[in-house]
Amino acid sequence: MKILLIEDEPELRKSIKQYLYQEGYLVESAADFTKGSEKAGDYDYDCILIDITLPNGNGLGILKQLKQAHSKAGVIIISAKNSIDDKIKGLDLGADDYLPKPFDLAELNARIKALIRRRNFEGSNLITVNEITIVPEERVVKVNNESVTLTAKEYDLLLFFISNKNRVVSKNSIAEHLWGDDSDQMDSHDFIYVHLRNLRKKLAEKGCTDYVQTIYGIGYNFKVN
Repeated sequence: MKILLIEDEPELRKSIKQYLYQEGYLVESAADFTKGSEKAGDYDYDCILIDITLPNGNGLGILKQLKQAHSKAGVIIISAKNSIDDKIKGLDLGADDYLPKPFDLAELNARIKALIRRRNFEGSNLITVNEITIVPEERVVKVNNESVTLTAKEYDLLLFFISNKNRVVSKNSIAEHLWGDDSDQMDSHDFIYVHLRNLRKKLAEKGCTDYVQTIYGIGYNFKVN
């Protein structure tokens, strides 16, 4: 899962990034309104964490930008401004949750997981697609009730496909989701093919149907009846 953290406090930004990275997220960050607005507008994220008070602007302005662009990202406001007015403004503008500072990082993680479940998987703790079962809280994947051992990238790729099942996803969107900003530096998408090949092989070994259809020149479609 890919997260954007827009937070101007260096130590807090560092600690949140480190914690969420250890929890298996791909985390990008911005320290001011300008950079945060650029990243939020240029890239796709599963969840965006926005501080209200930022250098060069207000985090609620980024929230407005996201809603005007019909972004599918979930938004959690994190702010020291613990007033009811700020909370109401944020939620009225379309934020999914509000977490006042100071907060425990474990609680932030729980809020992120709950948000992603609500937006992508109808709030379920288990994701089931035919013979595939995923337990996001434990990053466990099973096929026909047999565990499948996946690398972090293979797991993220499978979850991305299932989150976008029956939709064509481009190679660019896959690369961006798995590698974030670093994907801009890559000369080709061969690395996607390698991870996809390994994922298909591991799933097939457990008797899984190959749901991935290649859309030549564009990307892939995880086609599920």
